[in-house]
Amino acid sequence: MNEIGLDLRKHIRTIPDWPKKGVMFRDISSLLEDKLVFRKLIDLFVHRYFTTPIDAVVGIDARGFIIGAPLAYELNAGFVPVRKKGKLPGETISEAYALEYGEAEVEIQTDWLRQGYRVILIDDLIATGGTMLAAANLLKRLGVQVVEAAAIIDLPDLGGSGKLRESGLTVHAFCQFEGE
Repeated sequence: MNEIGLDLRKHIRTIPDWPKKGVMFRDISSLLEDKLVFRKLIDLFVHRYFTTPIDAVVGIDARGFIIGAPLAYELNAGFVPVRKKGKLPGETISEAYALEYGEAEVEIQTDWLRQGYRVILIDDLIATGGTMLAAANLLKRLGVQVVEAAAIIDLPDLGGSGKLRESGLTVHAFCQFEGE
């Protein structure tokens, strides 16, 4: 339970063997479908960062957009997406990374975030940490300070949050699930 009385774990569905055998997929759709639960979820993030001076919330494709955009609005900050490669127009930089079940590449536009900007980096969950670390590396290349890397869910047994901390990031998740 957290400061606003929401037990997130009760609202997160586990789908075994998706997208491949052996993976226990933690589905946040069930958090988003209930308007009261969704509002409380966003409130958790808002309460955590309300007094934190930031310039933007950076959301990772695609579930990080769902959390990041309303959070940015509530914090009176900009919202910047980190997308899968090939989805953003204009000048971009990209970073490749490994997933727990494959490989991918993310990118960010280079025309808004500036050196010295402070951001919160958001995604739905931290598994192996590859996506979030790739996004953080993009921000570092732009000279942007990641105040905190945040998620709804941490899967600590997969080692991602540890890798993020080892890279120098401050990490926060509102709940954890053991195993994969």
